[in-house]
Amino acid sequence: MTPSALMIHLTPGQSNEKLLQLGADLAERLKVSQVVGIAGCQPVQVYGEGSFYVSGDILDLDRAEIDKELGEAEAAFRAAFVGKPARLEWRSTVDYRLIADYIANEMRAADLLLTMPEQEVSVLDTSRRVLVADLVLRTGRPILVANPEVSKLDLDNVVVGWKESREARRALHDALPLLALAGRVTVLEIAAEEDMPEARRRVGDVVSWLMGHDIAASGRTTVSRGNDAAELAAQAEELKAGLLVGGAYGHNRLRELVLGGVTRDLLLKPARCSFISH
Repeated sequence: MTPSALMIHLTPGQSNEKLLQLGADLAERLKVSQVVGIAGCQPVQVYGEGSFYVSGDILDLDRAEIDKELGEAEAAFRAAFVGKPARLEWRSTVDYRLIADYIANEMRAADLLLTMPEQEVSVLDTSRRVLVADLVLRTGRPILVANPEVSKLDLDNVVVGWKESREARRALHDALPLLALAGRVTVLEIAAEEDMPEARRRVGDVVSWLMGHDIAASGRTTVSRGNDAAELAAQAEELKAGLLVGGAYGHNRLRELVLGGVTRDLLLKPARCSFISH
């Protein structure tokens, strides 16, 4: 299915320039008819009992800063799409609930969410911070996590990290519109040595399925040496992959994954863009 709407999650109070450049280019390549920019902030939260007091000036200053940051984010979003054919819409909120919950609900209006990897900030700072893990688990939509150093999605070589699971099948299907634009797709499975015959058969099936969709694809299997995340990264580097496609495995939070190391690296330390479905 061809996507019709792309949602871009901007982080208030920081530069979103490269993310927006990537989003504008991607919207044109996918020929989406609508692009939704979205951002959220939590106001300062005050905890205390009895005689605990916080000046109203502090709350007013915080709200003024939030309004300023959201306004700047919207202006940057609209400026990035000047002259582009897609219809634009801006959505934002100031709310005490988690920003990830707000974005997940709004994703009913889009096919794909574009966002940045999690920032290394205090775990206590939730005013601007969004856990990408929460987005993956809650949106019910695929998420493209952008490499913060790139302004265009490189689709010359794409690697699909395969595992015999519902999540991997879902990710592959969701990624079809992007894979159709790829120069070459490599389906990679990392498996135990005794499982290599079955791994080759599985990868062959996936390659045949992709070729049935007119996607240039080939397969590769490699023996697991205990650190699948490192092996996947090494293989992607060797293949000069600009995009890595994979399923997110887990429940509750992605930090409790069976394959936590693999998905955690995709979300938190992307050396390339990552397309993830759950």
